[in-house]
Amino acid sequence: MSFFQENWLLILVAFVSGAMLVWPLVQKRFSPMKELGTLGVTHLVNHQDALLLDVRETKEYEGGRLPNAVHVPLSQLEARAGELARHAARPVIAYCATGARSRMAGAALAKAGFKDIYNLNGGIRAWKDAGLPVEKATT
Repeated sequence: MSFFQENWLLILVAFVSGAMLVWPLVQKRFSPMKELGTLGVTHLVNHQDALLLDVRETKEYEGGRLPNAVHVPLSQLEARAGELARHAARPVIAYCATGARSRMAGAALAKAGFKDIYNLNGGIRAWKDAGLPVEKATT
């Protein structure tokens, strides 16, 4: 018992760091969004007419986008979700520069009525690294 009293701070740090390691796994399990690589994205687009949703900010979007992507910045997604409602029956694949911000879009998309929600793992950077096509964005 004296070990716990003398080392309570060390035990607390160990517990918190362990919880931080497990948290992404727990979060991923309960997220409405599934992760996809570039191969999975091309399969969904080609076989299930998936909607590509670019959630980057306008300046980033102007540098190029995935072919036929719809642009709604993450900061405006909840307010503009009605614009996407007509696509609710289709799978939607959100992406950003690296995949971090697009992961946050999952809750807003689920709230907007989307059931099949995916995140492009690695974002547009992974897409470009795979040598896949990027088109100039039209604003």
